[in-house]
Amino acid sequence: MQRPISSFKGITPIFGNKCYIDNSSIIVGDVVCGDEVSIWPLVAARGDVNSIRIGHRTNIQDGTVLHVTRSSANNPDGYPLNIGDDVTIGHKCMLHGCTLGNRILVGMGAIIMDGAIVEDDVFVGAGCLVPPNKTLKSGYLYVGSPAKQARKLSDSEIAFLKISANNYLVTKDEYLAEE
Repeated sequence: MQRPISSFKGITPIFGNKCYIDNSSIIVGDVVCGDEVSIWPLVAARGDVNSIRIGHRTNIQDGTVLHVTRSSANNPDGYPLNIGDDVTIGHKCMLHGCTLGNRILVGMGAIIMDGAIVEDDVFVGAGCLVPPNKTLKSGYLYVGSPAKQARKLSDSEIAFLKISANNYLVTKDEYLAEE
């Protein structure tokens, strides 16, 4: 089955073992995915003017846009997009030139902008807007536009972050078995 993967300036996306990439998604250029990543329908990942790195067991859900910012005189490194391990990116999110740690859940429709950092073990609420260069500290729920720290996560909520990612591993494997 042909995949929706395109080279850009001679750089082709790279995928680890047991990844699922839906045929309606578009993956372009300098994109590297770890093992068991799932990229669902209508995701656009453009590693054209900088790099995108996606960690192991991370899922990128339907309609999400992953993009980067090119280097400039004011910002020599630009803003790559880095996403850690065991991350769940909800439906219709926009991640632009930001850094996400491990075991994060990004709620549906959230927007995380250039230079923002989301530390490990964080819930980003649905519809959140994380402004440029803001840091979301580990162990908290963030909500609102702009995002504000709402409360500390419970131990069971922190444990759920890994469970959420694992749930998508099951679904991914079911889709791979259909191919």
